[in-house]
Amino acid sequence: MEIPSNGRFVQPDVVSGHFHLREGDRVADFGAGGGFFLSAFSQSVGGSGRVYALDIQRGLVERLGEIAREKGLTNIEPIWCDLEADGGTKLADGVLDAGVLINTLFQIEDKTTALREIARTIRSGGKFIVIDWTQSFAGIGPQSSQVVTESAARDMVEAAGFSFERSFPTGEYHYGLAFRKA
Repeated sequence: MEIPSNGRFVQPDVVSGHFHLREGDRVADFGAGGGFFLSAFSQSVGGSGRVYALDIQRGLVERLGEIAREKGLTNIEPIWCDLEADGGTKLADGVLDAGVLINTLFQIEDKTTALREIARTIRSGGKFIVIDWTQSFAGIGPQSSQVVTESAARDMVEAAGFSFERSFPTGEYHYGLAFRKA
């Protein structure tokens, strides 16, 4: 499934541009889902970089591996994980230069533990981006009761040990927040 490129939805190349990834970076897509961002991140970090595509759904993790093979993305490593468990990502402390949480925060029940686990894996000074739904839209996105507001997301991420840097445009339905690990 491709994301429409009409500016209404989050675009992988736009997100990657705001992320300022560099050759050799190690980045994790926490809740990688269908792998929409794999190609953009893979290209940004190059052959010496690594993209960890993490998800809790085993079938999606298998599919992420297939997508990487089909597209010849040799720097992608799909990993089954449980963000809501300490050590659940199976990544070492401070191994990442950057991490993203896209359209996933609203789905997490234990947001405090998940954000703490993400913070554990990102090195001091590393980057973290959160993109999520601004509201509930008929037929797409989360239910109203699941929406995490931009200010609530910022507060939660800051409480996990990140410093807010800026917000950025991500399309009609989402907000984007950039942080740096303290």
